Formats: sequence, structure tokens, C-alpha cells
Amino acid sequence: MHLVLVSSLVPVENPSSGFDIANRAVLDGLRALGHRVSVIGYLQPGQSVAADGDTYLLGELEVANAKVGAATKIHWLATALLHRTTLSSAKMLKAGRRHVETLLQGLQPFDGIILNSVQLPGAFAPVFRKHPTIYVAHNVEADSALENAASASGLLERVLFKREAGLLEQVERQLTQAASAIWSFAEADRFGFGYAVSDRAAVLPLVTRWELPESGVEGLPEYDLALIGTWSWKPNRIGLDWFLSKVVPHLPADMAIGIAGQLPDTPAISHPGLRFLGMVPNARAFVEAGAVVPLISRGGTGVQLKTIETFELGMPSVATRASLRGIGEIPGNCSIADDPVEFARLLTEKVAQVRAGNRQRLSGAAFHRAQKARLLETLKRGLAGLAVPVTAPAPRVSKDQTALPLMKEKLRTSHGFAVHEGGKS
Repeated sequence: MHLVLVSSLVPVENPSSGFDIANRAVLDGLRALGHRVSVIGYLQPGQSVAADGDTYLLGELEVANAKVGAATKIHWLATALLHRTTLSSAKMLKAGRRHVETLLQGLQPFDGIILNSVQLPGAFAPVFRKHPTIYVAHNVEADSALENAASASGLLERVLFKREAGLLEQVERQLTQAASAIWSFAEADRFGFGYAVSDRAAVLPLVTRWELPESGVEGLPEYDLALIGTWSWKPNRIGLDWFLSKVVPHLPADMAIGIAGQLPDTPAISHPGLRFLGMVPNARAFVEAGAVVPLISRGGTGVQLKTIETFELGMPSVATRASLRGIGEIPGNCSIADDPVEFARLLTEKVAQVRAGNRQRLSGAAFHRAQKARLLETLKRGLAGLAVPVTAPAPRVSKDQTALPLMKEKLRTSHGFAVHEGGKS
């Protein structure tokens, strides 16, 4: 098959955020099944396009609210209000509908479009609904927006989140009703778009990387507890605030707690062992430098990629039930608690065992193999249901032929697209 993957942010060479990791897993899985995949979307500044395939960039775009100034945020809001769309889709309108239509025309024939999350598909829904589609639901975004509204700090923020939730519900309904298959990342999300489409929905197991590297050399832990995440994303921040305000006060004063990742504002916490580290050069190495990993999700939807990474690394952990969404089998070195006092007690016990010489580390290879096998099987079943396959096979032009380069050059010069082959511009 020739498939077109449409994503707000294209898969990148070195994924770090949960969204990037999921993107790459879907792309790698489709290619592992032997399909040709053309990718359309924006590139986040500072990232490199994933190799081994054709990526058609709509431009560079920073989508994180925490990384842009007030003027950009006001522009996004004004665009959303003017076009009566969500704030997340308003960011995507920069490329323009005509550019997206022209790009799709240049990629034909293809068998179907994989619509990856709601942002870019929601911005240009009339363009994509002309073709057979599969919808990839990273979350039930309307539900997440409602949770954000409930925890908003002010009236304006609450109103904006409620507006976002209402529009997201409409867009998600349209995308799921039109799709021949829906791939979610957690069992609960299969029914998040209504029972009318749930028979077409399946849970897509994930891996954080296609080939699992060897574990690092184990030395003495640098931190008793290691937490890392994109804390500027509201659902992640809710979990972090719960951990800091409810769990940390019950932890011993001599416990070393390292928190890595983008954090817009540093909370005032008095625990003497707490360290906010900001961005770290190697997320995997940081996690492996911890004794125990707290998995602290308190809301949102979708699977928690940090949970999967922790299990792939075989790290001991304590997890809330919300952190275990989408996980079929829980490793033996993971304990579960939602009560903050119990959560702190379990962390303290596990850290004490590590300090006594019992690292509690397991091999994550079996977990990784099982996830990957289920991922491929789910992808295969979903692709079998694509409504209207093209009658002619997708052309596979070798690099020494001229048809594909000429088409790309025409797109590049006439419409301002950036085209990447194998991750190189």
C-alpha cells in the first residue's frame, strides 16, 4: 500500500515527547509491514526529520504554548475565533488549504490517509474527508480539555478550555465517523468517541523505539527518584502538582528527587532533596540514573509513554492507576497506589531496597517484544478495512529516476513546500 500519514508534527529522528514517540512507533510499524508511507506535517524547530522515507514539510512550527511569546498566543487565539476552530487547529492553518490540497494531488495515487491526532486533520478536514481515512486518537482530546477547564486557575482560562472542548468534540465526531478504522492507545479511549464507532476502534500497543538498545551499565543511582516529562502539557502538570503537593511531604528528608523536563514555572517546594533540572541531554540515561521511577499521571486520556519506557528499561516503579492505561501486563517490580500516603510509603520501601543492594531491575525485552507484536497485528487489521483502495499501485521511483525529483522540485518552487528524503533536505 501507499499510505499518507498526516500529522501536526512529523515523526523525528530522535523522539523525546510522548507525542513524538507515538508518531514514530506508528510510522515504523507501517513500514515494517512493507508499506510505502509519505508524511505531511510541520517540523518542530530543533528537530530532524525521521530517516528512511519521504517527508513533505509544511514548514517549521513551534506548537508548545510555553515556548512562544504573548504576541504569538494572541495571534493563535484570534485565528481560532476568526475561523471558528480550535486553538490547536488554528496553529495549523499557516500552510493554507490550497497548499495541502496540491500536495495531496501530487502524491496520488495512494490507498488511504492516516490522520494522526486531531490538530492538522481538524484544520483541513474537508480536504481529507475526500479520501479513505484511518484516525489515530492519541487522546480523547475533548475530555482532556474538559479536565483542563476544571483545573483552570482563572475564569478566562476556564472559558477558553470549555470552548476548546466543545469544538474538539465536534471535530473528533466527524473524524471518527468518517474513518474506516480508529486506533487509540488505551482501552478506555475505544469508547471515548461513542459506541456507534467503537466496533471500528482498536487499541494500538506502543514501543518507545523499534529496536530496544542494550541497558546502560548499572552504577550507583544518582537520584532515589527520577521523574521526567513535558510538564508544560496540562495533564502532565496536573500529575506533577499532585506529586509535589500530596506525595513529597510524606517522603524522608534524605531522599534525592530529580525532576527533569521543560517546566514553565518552578513550584516552591521545601523538600531538601528536590532538584529541578530542566532539559537533560539524554532522557534515557537520566531515568536509568534513578533508583525508582514514580509514574504520577492523574488524568487525561491515552497511554502514558513514560510508563512504557519505564517498563522497557525494566526500572522499578510506583504507579497510579491512570499511569497504567493501555498496558496489558504489569511487570512484577511495579507497585500501584492512588492514595498519596500509600504512594509515598511504597516509594520509600523501594528506595530502601535499592540502597540495601537490591536494584529490582528486570529485563524489559519480553515486554518490548510483546508490545511490538501486538502493534503490528493491530495495524494490519486496521489497514485491511480501508474503504476504497486505489486501482493502480503506487509508483516506486528509484533515486536515479527523474519523475519523483521533478515532481518534488515543482512543489518546492511553485508552492513553497520543503521536501525531505530519508531525513535530508
